[in-house]
Formats: sequence, C-alpha cells, structure tokens
Amino acid sequence: MSRLQGKRTLITGGTSGIGLETAKQFQAEGARVIVTGVNPDSIAKAQAELGSEVLVLRADSASVAAQQELAQAVKDHYGQLDVAFLNAGISVWLPIEQWTPEMFERSFDINVKGPYFLMQALLPAFANPACIVLNTSISAHVGAARSSVYAATKAALLNMSKTLSTEWLGRGIRVNAVSPGPIDTPLYDKLGVADAYREQIDKEITASIPLGRFGTAEEVAKAVLYLASDESRWTVGSEIVVDGGRLLNG
Repeated sequence: MSRLQGKRTLITGGTSGIGLETAKQFQAEGARVIVTGVNPDSIAKAQAELGSEVLVLRADSASVAAQQELAQAVKDHYGQLDVAFLNAGISVWLPIEQWTPEMFERSFDINVKGPYFLMQALLPAFANPACIVLNTSISAHVGAARSSVYAATKAALLNMSKTLSTEWLGRGIRVNAVSPGPIDTPLYDKLGVADAYREQIDKEITASIPLGRFGTAEEVAKAVLYLASDESRWTVGSEIVVDGGRLLNG
C-alpha cells in the first residue's frame, strides 16, 4: 500500500514501543522516515530493525538545544517535512508527597517543553500541507491516583493540538492527537515496578478496561497512520482515543 508514498516523516521516541511500530507502518506505506531515541542500545536495535534507509538520530527530548539540533538535521536531510509524530515521553506515577521540583521539571521538560520547542524549530521546514500528530494519553481526561504530574503534562500537550491548529491553519499545518489507554509497551517496564507487584497492577488495569486487555502498539500506530495520511485532511485539532473503552469507566 502507499498511503504515505514519498512523505518525509519524523517520529520522536521511535526506537521502541509505539514509535518503533509506527515507523514500521510508515515505511510499509511508502514514507521516508527519521526516528529519534536516547538509549544507545535501543538506537542500535531500531537501526537494525528498520534498515539503512531510515535515519536514526539521538535526541534528548528534555533538551531544547537538542530539539533545535534535531530540527536542523531534519531540514538538512529532507529540506521540507510532511509529517511529524511527536511521541517521545516519560510516564512517572507517584503520590504528590514523593515529587521533588527537579522531578516535576524533568517530566514537563520531556513531555511538554521539548515537543513544544521542537515544533517551533521545525516550523520553517514544514511543507504546505503538512501534519503533526501528538501522542497524548487518556490520562489527560482521567483523575487516576498517582498520575498528577504525568496527566498534567499530557493535558498540556493535548491542548496544544487545538491551540496550534488554530494558529497554524493558515500555514496548512494540521495538528491532531492520539490518546492511548493502557498499552503493552516497554514504557511500563521502565517504571521500575517489581515483577510481583507488576502482575497485580496489570490485573487491576485490565479489570478497568471494558475490552479486558491492554492495547498494542500496532493498534495505536494504525490511528497515527490515519492522522498522518491525506485521508484525514479534514481532521484538525482532533483527538483519537485508543483505549479499549477505558474512558467509559470514567
């Protein structure tokens, strides 16, 4: 198939999980792909999986300077950019008593400030038309315990899909969001939860999902692919929730 034939695309956080799966689907649909990551092992593994045609770059989402360097690398490689999927992020769930100002700032740096200033730096490079897809979360809508900071970062990012859509409409740039529910990806493994407790958490999460299971990276990537394609050309400032019905339970 060729839903993205020839489109020049960027996927941040593209070396594992949802980002890596999206990169594979973009490739299969004819796109040219750049992905970013921070972990050297993940970068090497993704390069091996995606092949030499894909440019895999190291870019720390917490660093505005790194995001500006990334934007320049994209411009140098492509000239212009058709699609950006801003997927890099961290998920830290803690009660409010355990948060420090430094931890708070890091979550906002990676999940909000980095993507924001990457979009700013990429603005001159976006083609007309072009599209941006932001990976937000149903946490922006759900008042789950221990998610206060994570949910706040995702709510901020989700709102940007609306405000920047209004601001950039005249530039031909569509901004939309995909909001996953609980997805079986390495993100959960990075939380450092003990295996025994992880099993308990998995059962609790699964019980909250009407479809009775975690989602997959492939299922989220399908939604991103739609938003990145010309099929969604009349979709602006919108959100696709991919959560197995989790929001039905409030």
